[in-house]
Amino acid sequence: MVPTRQYGRKVNLESSTVVVTGAGAGVGRATAQAFGAAGARVGLLARGHDGLEGAHRDVVAAGGSALAVPTDVSDAEAVEAAAATIEERLGPIDVWVNCAMASIFAFTWDIEPDEFRRATEVVYLGFVWGTQAALRRMRPRNRGTIVQVGSALAYRGIPLQAAYCGGKHAIQGFTESVRAELIHDGSAVHVTTVHLPGLNTPQFDWVRSRLPRHPQPVPPIYQPEVAARAILWAAGQRRREVWVGGPTVATIVGNALVPSLLDRYLGKANVKAQQTKEPVPPNRADYLFSPLPGDRGAHGSFDGRAHARSVQLWATTHRRGLVAGAGVAAAAAGALWRRP
Repeated sequence: MVPTRQYGRKVNLESSTVVVTGAGAGVGRATAQAFGAAGARVGLLARGHDGLEGAHRDVVAAGGSALAVPTDVSDAEAVEAAAATIEERLGPIDVWVNCAMASIFAFTWDIEPDEFRRATEVVYLGFVWGTQAALRRMRPRNRGTIVQVGSALAYRGIPLQAAYCGGKHAIQGFTESVRAELIHDGSAVHVTTVHLPGLNTPQFDWVRSRLPRHPQPVPPIYQPEVAARAILWAAGQRRREVWVGGPTVATIVGNALVPSLLDRYLGKANVKAQQTKEPVPPNRADYLFSPLPGDRGAHGSFDGRAHARSVQLWATTHRRGLVAGAGVAAAAAGALWRRP
């Protein structure tokens, strides 16, 4: 396999088989394209046919090959069948990226039981079914990487997103259990989690919402390609977790240190922070139970406000070089200080 460079490290992806769930739009779409640009064979899983066709075109245009398999990740049998099809058509799966999502923006008391159930089945159980399908194939071969696309909200719940935050918290606990079990098994299969900040994806244009105004990601907002680069990089490393963006670091660390303070701050400020000034039309369509027609691509409606780079991510992926450089600088400073 020919190595592909990402952030100065070599990642062997050419001729590898990669599965990306939620590949039709948003982070999954950008991630599929990034793996295609690295020369991978990419299995694309999503519900919507239009988005899958667009993702297929993106991967091929980027230089990879692709196979689109319409799949609702909440259906365990469908996920297993998709994995079998991809291995038959593209070869043994080397990397599995769980990225699918569906959610609702509303206060907890305004969410119906079937809406909570549906969000949980996609955001949490979709990751469980994907992980199990990957492990059934990777464990006997004693190789492979599973990338769980997480969020700062896996550590810190915020108002209006109880269904999503609950699912992401559940993924965190599930993944820790799987990781420990693989260690017990002596397996070389690696599981990593990439925790993301607010991103400019189409999700805010088609998520179910009971808010008076249009939902938005909590600023600062990043482009989905930032997330895709982190996921691609993580797939070739042995990191336990990768945190993306300064806000993610601040949220996770802040919640560990002062959770009660964050409760009060988020309760007072975060409801407004997740809405624009634009009113939501009463007949707004959403994707919670059924995919919407059309290809929405990777980007949402916040291009003018979204950052295309993350200094924090660059530092994370250059950690060894930065530490080595700091050591050299410290040694040089010490030598100068000791010079008579």
